[in-house]
Amino acid sequence: MKRKGIRMVKGWVKWFLPFYLFTFLPSTMDAQRLLTLDSCRVMALRNNKQLGVSKLKQEMAANVRKSARTKYLPHVSAIGTYQFTSEPISLLSNDQKTALNNLGTVAAGNLQQGFTTTMSQLPPQFLQSLGAMGLSPEGIQQLAGQGFTDLGKTLNAIGQEIVEAFDTDTRNMFAGSVMLSQPIFMGGSIIAMNKMADLGEEMASNTTEVRRQSTLYNIDKAYWQVVSLRHKQRLAESYLELVKKFDADVHKMIDEGVATKSDGLSVDVKVNEAEMTLTKVNDGLVLSKMLLCQLCGLPLNESVTLADENQENIAVVELTPELNVEQAVENRPELKLLQNSVDLTRQATNVLKAGNLPQVALTGGYAVTNPSLFNGFERKFRGFWNVGVLVRVPIWNWGDVMYKVRASKGATAIANLELAEARESIELQVNQNTFRVDEANKKLSMAQANIAHADENLRTANLGFREGVISPTTVMEAQTAWLQAQSQKIDAEIDVRLSQVDLQKSLGVLE
Repeated sequence: MKRKGIRMVKGWVKWFLPFYLFTFLPSTMDAQRLLTLDSCRVMALRNNKQLGVSKLKQEMAANVRKSARTKYLPHVSAIGTYQFTSEPISLLSNDQKTALNNLGTVAAGNLQQGFTTTMSQLPPQFLQSLGAMGLSPEGIQQLAGQGFTDLGKTLNAIGQEIVEAFDTDTRNMFAGSVMLSQPIFMGGSIIAMNKMADLGEEMASNTTEVRRQSTLYNIDKAYWQVVSLRHKQRLAESYLELVKKFDADVHKMIDEGVATKSDGLSVDVKVNEAEMTLTKVNDGLVLSKMLLCQLCGLPLNESVTLADENQENIAVVELTPELNVEQAVENRPELKLLQNSVDLTRQATNVLKAGNLPQVALTGGYAVTNPSLFNGFERKFRGFWNVGVLVRVPIWNWGDVMYKVRASKGATAIANLELAEARESIELQVNQNTFRVDEANKKLSMAQANIAHADENLRTANLGFREGVISPTTVMEAQTAWLQAQSQKIDAEIDVRLSQVDLQKSLGVLE
């Protein structure tokens, strides 16, 4: 049991330790970092800034869609106001206030005058009877005048109270309300806006997919470019060793008098050409690795090794894929984006059409004021509930909405034409890339066949040269043919890989 546990720990260390060193110890492993095509893709997707921007835009579009959904729901808002005015609102004029303040005086005067007139018109017999009762007309008038005076004071006080009751004191006014509004029918504009928000989110997703496939396409091209130059570097090194050895043999033959100095100079030129070719390949390899590191988010001077560098055969001949334009039309995110544009312009037309349709909304709320008017003018906060229906019916706008709708329909027609043109371009692209894959496979088959002929030609030339029956020029021609055959094989293999990548991208299946 103990041994079994030890074996489990050893197995865990065996599989986890390389991953840990590769991921968490860059200072020790970066010197010889091994990269596969998949790892390069993962790093490129993580490092690409434009892809990050597209993902952020996708999140923004999702929030816009959620915001559009809220237009279906009731909205509640609160409003509060305060206003100070230099003069209060007056419900009574100055003349009316004066009349009310003097209400008792005027009434008492009128009563006094009427009483005096009445007393003067009484018959003498009635006055004599009053005198027999001990009441004189003067005493009666004096007593009545005192009553009228008291009555006037009372009525004046009442009039003053009425004036004060009508004093609004509205120099300091407070008001507040809580309002609820629920759209019932907005002419279809809310539905269209929500569909536009959905399309915006879909467009952001398709844009992200375009960025992703573009990133994968670029990283694949950079990866296979490095692999191609690494194989050509080894080929250049092998060719340089070959011509150097041949140069040494020719100079030995010159020393022995078997070959001429002209032969030696010709071989020296080939050596120089081989060294120059190797230098160009080395420089190109360094720059290509810098580009690959930049796309992967690694330091430009990072020393990396690709998994396909040391493979003998970079690619093999595969069956020609079937032409599938329908798959490309269905999968290409560019076409989806153009279709989204068409649908977006249609929904924009629906929003504009809503401008000519009636709009209905339900409103309700609670409002408070100070001063309040529900129990006279009071310096108190009092409120009331309210419910209503708002209806807006457009009658005449001089054709403004009609012109906008026509312009929006023109935008839809343009988007449809662009979509049709893109479909034709993608169909041509798929046909071209399918043909290119077939052509690359044929070139690879011919290059592989030429390798065998070039190897045999070089072997025969070297054997004849050692036997002295073939000149150095013939050997150099055989070496050049061998170099060309090897280089064409590398180019054909890389062309097979890149043509497959191009076809996958044109079909929209680059994963």
